[in-house]
Amino acid sequence: MATTKTATLTIRVEPNLKEALRTAAQAEHRSIANMIEVMIREHCEKNDIAIKKFEESDQHREQS
Repeated sequence: MATTKTATLTIRVEPNLKEALRTAAQAEHRSIANMIEVMIREHCEKNDIAIKKFEESDQHREQS
């Protein structure tokens, strides 16, 4: 279980994409939310996009 706060993300997708996501999540015994997180992380890793640690992004907001 996550030990840090999470942010809510609301998105709209075509029904066929939602169904594909649900199928993918079920195949890996994941929730849809966890499947989306895994997909984002994999995409970022594949494309050399850094993901800041929660503490780093939280400190950045406090300094603003």
